[in-house]
Amino acid sequence: MAVNPLYNAQFIDHAQHPDYKYQMDDPTMSHEGVNPSCGDELTFSVRLAEDGTIEEAAFVGSGCAISQASADMMSDLMVDKTPAEAIELCELFKRMIRGEETDDAVLEQLDEAAMLRDIAHMPARVKCAELAWRTLQEMLEAHGATASMTATVSAACDHDHSHDGEVG
Repeated sequence: MAVNPLYNAQFIDHAQHPDYKYQMDDPTMSHEGVNPSCGDELTFSVRLAEDGTIEEAAFVGSGCAISQASADMMSDLMVDKTPAEAIELCELFKRMIRGEETDDAVLEQLDEAAMLRDIAHMPARVKCAELAWRTLQEMLEAHGATASMTATVSAACDHDHSHDGEVG
């Protein structure tokens, strides 16, 4: 049986030393995300550039290692993306984390966040990994970023779970 590659040095660095965990001054928009069943919470902020792309992304909050590392990886990925591209990446991440998308060539779009694919085999942790991605998507959709899109996805936290004793 293979060792779970999730808790590697790269993951641990994102969890313990996140580059994007700070309070942003004068964001274009911010949105709070909470996973009430486990206590993970964060506020995600973005600043949009004049061309409409995400110029800066940051988060503050607390939670388990998975939620914090996922938020940091996502923040890095979203810089220089349009809101529509960001929403598409959020959708792709959610499909991956639920085990619905497994094609490595497709998942390459997620860059480092693709390392979280094994969480699909850990159902109690899916909502932890999704928190930042749901929060960003909710924020962008609330600010009209999906005007050209024909459908939106509900981002409700609909599963209870525990962290199996993990302290975050």
